[in-house]
Amino acid sequence: MSLASWFRWNEPPNRISQRNPTEMVVETLMMELSWQIKQAEKQQRERENEYRKIKTGVDYGWLVSYPKQSYDISPGERLQLEDICTKIHPSYCGPVILRFRQLIAEYEPEVQEVSRLFRSVLQEAVEKIKEEEDAKKLAKQWNTKNKTSLSLTTFKSRSKISPFISDIKTISEDVERGTQPTRRVWSMPEFRNAKDY
Repeated sequence: MSLASWFRWNEPPNRISQRNPTEMVVETLMMELSWQIKQAEKQQRERENEYRKIKTGVDYGWLVSYPKQSYDISPGERLQLEDICTKIHPSYCGPVILRFRQLIAEYEPEVQEVSRLFRSVLQEAVEKIKEEEDAKKLAKQWNTKNKTSLSLTTFKSRSKISPFISDIKTISEDVERGTQPTRRVWSMPEFRNAKDY
């Protein structure tokens, strides 16, 4: 019997291929939430230690042992957050995490507020996804409308455009009265009325 059969080195990684993108998004976002909760607890403990140092003037931090994680969100709230996470498209997973981290750094919330902040980021992303989907639907509807309505707007005019001679009376007409229209520069096209020919 060979030792290689005891080890799982030779087996292909089946776990990644069996998971769908939605499960991966949910797992990634929930791992980010639990990590941010741990970080918020750590910061809260550090603030409490600093407060105790200032209050007593002595550092007993080396004597204190803290539980690994004392705060956890309720199972109902976790299920609600996971449900919202399923609505997040995989391409939005990274931006959601970045936005969440940005808000955490900006507000420095207490441990209990982290899940509410996470929920608001998720709802913001879901609303943005819905807006983009609605915009895509409207664009699709607009593009599939009758092409005949656009053909009416693309007709060619028989009159030619002349910026110097027109039948429209303007305020500056008295200034232009005695002058001849100047010739246009060769790089610019010259437009004339049909009656000038």
